[in-house]
Amino acid sequence: MAPPPHGEKSTKVKEESTAAVDNRPISTILFIIAMQTEALPLVNKFQLTEDVDSVFPKGVPWVRFYGNYKGLAINIVCPGKDPSLGVDSVGTVSASLVTYASIQALKPDLIINAGTAGGFGAKGASIGDVFLTSEVAFHDRRIPIPVFDIYGVGSRKAFSTPNLLKELNIKAGKLSTGDSLDMSPMDEASIVANDATIKDMEGAAVAYVADLLKVPVIFLKAVTDIVDGDKPTAEEFLQNLAAVTAALDQSTTQVVDFISGKCLPEL
Repeated sequence: MAPPPHGEKSTKVKEESTAAVDNRPISTILFIIAMQTEALPLVNKFQLTEDVDSVFPKGVPWVRFYGNYKGLAINIVCPGKDPSLGVDSVGTVSASLVTYASIQALKPDLIINAGTAGGFGAKGASIGDVFLTSEVAFHDRRIPIPVFDIYGVGSRKAFSTPNLLKELNIKAGKLSTGDSLDMSPMDEASIVANDATIKDMEGAAVAYVADLLKVPVIFLKAVTDIVDGDKPTAEEFLQNLAAVTAALDQSTTQVVDFISGKCLPEL
């Protein structure tokens, strides 16, 4: 019998190793959550502890809560407060940085980007709806040069979780990400092109880093405001934040309960 082609054995070993990892129960979950207001109900629900001896570089405002829940090591990481202004460090830059640093430090089996989002009534979104996102893309990275335009949109699939979606009976939809709370006409055109039902300020950035480092990621987004409605976005967001965060807390707990004891292919 002829020897296998060069590299075939190592490729087979790598595939078997990957399959073994996929088929073991999920043990470590990393939540990336932009605002601490969104995170604290989950911190309390899972009885997590704030990390005072930070795994992150000295001086960064990032906050980590950790603990164990139903056999899972749970980590919730927030970008924290801007050192100068004291507001939550929302947006794609902070989300990218904390996602990268958290993956490096914590080696999660699964990332969950949980948070609030604006929804589009024309696509069936209502205040308080929680969506399990199927796909993410950017709507404010316009680079009208061939191939660069595709890179700018940065469309990526979320990790497929058909059993989770069926079990929770929650809505599914596409997510579009940009660094502004409001929506310019150009952003709106891009969001329509992305076929998005919801919009946020972090998701596609988290997806980009997770894809680079090959960590599966899912997105849970609760609707605080109807972007194509008749109320000002900022006003509606602040008005509904507390109640919608409670809905997000309930759905997220159900997701974690479902994940406990399962491996990735079972999701």
